[in-house]
Amino acid sequence: MSIGTFTVRPLDPSKDAGLLHRWVTDPKAAYWMMQDATPGDVEREYRRIADDEHHHAFLGLHDGEPAFLMETYDPRYVELVGLYDPEPGDVGMHFLVAPTDRPVHGFTRAVITAVMEQLFADPATRRVVVEPDVGNKAVHALNEVVGFVPEREIDKPEKRALLSFCTREQFEAARGASA
Repeated sequence: MSIGTFTVRPLDPSKDAGLLHRWVTDPKAAYWMMQDATPGDVEREYRRIADDEHHHAFLGLHDGEPAFLMETYDPRYVELVGLYDPEPGDVGMHFLVAPTDRPVHGFTRAVITAVMEQLFADPATRRVVVEPDVGNKAVHALNEVVGFVPEREIDKPEKRALLSFCTREQFEAARGASA
């Protein structure tokens, strides 16, 4: 059963802030740490990301409709500076699925798979790095399904995080195992 087609486009902080505000302040987005953000706060944050050469935000579309947020970053300069030794080809990633009152079984797994495919479509990407909150057990399980292997817990300014990695080979093996 096909869930549909996923594509991404660069996020436009001005045009997309209202939509993102609804997503990041939803109770299910608690780990995004923007629960009390105003629409202006959201626009400022994504404008800051748009202005950062090492951090990028994309709006993910499902069959042409906004459905998820994807961020990529260079861990040598953003998020993980001084917390681990980056390797050539490391790319950091965050993603957030839009809240819905009509959940589709397997949708979040399809989104993270699409995100990983997007990242590994760049031949320079050798390994994807994530650092979710240690308490976010649902995302740890989801990360494992697509091939992430936890390395260790780290202390970031805003949270205790589980540093995890997924190589291209691990992702391909996980996709093959789930087919």
